[in-house]
Amino acid sequence: MEFDIVIVGAGPAGLSAACRLMQQAQEKEQELTVCVVEKGSEVGAHILSGAILEPRALNELFPDWKQQGAPLETEVTSDEIYLFRDETKATKMPNAFVPKTMHNHGNYIISLGNLCRWLAEQAENLGVEIFPGFSAAELIEEEGVIKGIITGDMGVGENGEPKDSYMPGMELRAKYTLFAEGCRGHLGKQLLERFELDKDADAQHYGIGIKELWDIDPAKHQPGLVVHGAGWPLEKGTSGGSFLYHAENNQVVLGLIVDLSYQNPYLSPFDEFQRMKHHPVFKQYLEGGKRVSYGARAITKGGLNALPKMSFPGGLLIGCDAGTLNFAKIKGTHTAMKSGMVAAEVLTDALGAGDQGGHDLLAFGEAFQASWAYDELYRSRNFGPALHKWGTFVGGAFNYLDQNWFGGKLPLTLRDKTPDYAQLKEASQCQPITYPKPDGVISFDKLSSVFLSNTNHEEDQPCHLKLKDASIPLERNLKLYAEPAQRYCPAGVYEVIKEEDGNERFQINSQNCVHCKTCDIKDPSQNITWVTPEGAGGPNYPNM
Repeated sequence: MEFDIVIVGAGPAGLSAACRLMQQAQEKEQELTVCVVEKGSEVGAHILSGAILEPRALNELFPDWKQQGAPLETEVTSDEIYLFRDETKATKMPNAFVPKTMHNHGNYIISLGNLCRWLAEQAENLGVEIFPGFSAAELIEEEGVIKGIITGDMGVGENGEPKDSYMPGMELRAKYTLFAEGCRGHLGKQLLERFELDKDADAQHYGIGIKELWDIDPAKHQPGLVVHGAGWPLEKGTSGGSFLYHAENNQVVLGLIVDLSYQNPYLSPFDEFQRMKHHPVFKQYLEGGKRVSYGARAITKGGLNALPKMSFPGGLLIGCDAGTLNFAKIKGTHTAMKSGMVAAEVLTDALGAGDQGGHDLLAFGEAFQASWAYDELYRSRNFGPALHKWGTFVGGAFNYLDQNWFGGKLPLTLRDKTPDYAQLKEASQCQPITYPKPDGVISFDKLSSVFLSNTNHEEDQPCHLKLKDASIPLERNLKLYAEPAQRYCPAGVYEVIKEEDGNERFQINSQNCVHCKTCDIKDPSQNITWVTPEGAGGPNYPNM
């Protein structure tokens, strides 16, 4: 099938690009065919974010979004930021000492999945074709130019042989292909390597965000209240932060972001999150409530210093596939949307001038640098490196000065060039961490959590978690790092099983995978590669 533009991923970047492409085509009276492929069973099924939306990009894309019924129901009414000292104590920060970027006046507490469902409706109304349930498995490259993608085969057995239900993948060819797969995109990773897009950038950095949705006692519900925290339960050598947002319908969203630069291989982000919920600041809202959803997703947070070249012959990287998140705001939706909109404007200009595709659209880099999204990333370029370099408290003080006094324009740029996986220390240098058992009321185990994510994969299919060397988990990672995959995975995918004869076996429960990509990022041997499973597999998040 041939299109003018193929977009990989129906997230905020991809859908904003699709909508803007069709808007521009209508304004310029151009004929344009646009296709979006989405590996989730439906648009929004794989979307997970905090999420607080800064509506700046949405205001530009659809100025009448309120009249059109966009799902932005709860405006932020107040911000609270805490420094957690231990499991019972926390200090609320005076508003005057909070970095300006953390203020949320005028923003909305939303379900990003539901916003993407709404954006997909707008895109289809404008004439975009959207194909959910189809994973983009391979690149089409001819003579050094990306010509589109091939969707994954359906109906292939675990042994690699076609089953009775076999259906080969489709070639979706395009003049230009936009890659908007989100954090650590499977094809985006290949493109970075193939075209050396990140050769002049710092190492990319990531966090893992673990999130739950709770129905709480209406008497405790404060719609619009935003709570952020730093410090405990994360100990020295580990940075990150916690959040709790009061959304509509007596629900709260809470979660923990753990920077994947952490050092102790015994650390389990999932168990840190379960422990965190027992702190009085969170527990006061959760007691008497019910957990209704769970999920996890990696976050691209390296910012401007880690931003790669975003164009290559035949296509563009946009949104979190490139790393446009503004970590100083802990927000990436508005910047991802803007990157997609800029891409659409550059593409319609090029195609309108007779471009038949296949070029390296350097004009996109120039247009993105001229946008407010790039200005935001520039002003926050030191935020993450400061926290990594000096820790939560000293780094936080630097960021307060940089953001509040200098508007992000201090005449220095901090660098953080060590990849996250290389930060891990050997187990012999670290203390094991003993986590309390979940009580089944406030805290829970991994398997019951994965159940709430509605994760499902066709059982008889090839494993989508590929080991470059099957001996490394036991021969290297277990010996040196106590095999951290058992702990950094938030879904219980990786296990070291002791057999009756005393031997150990590394087991991959790929059915449990919530597509967070943490294993692809944090494995200390860089031995795990996440590839797309059969289309529609993975989590099915309803309101995340």
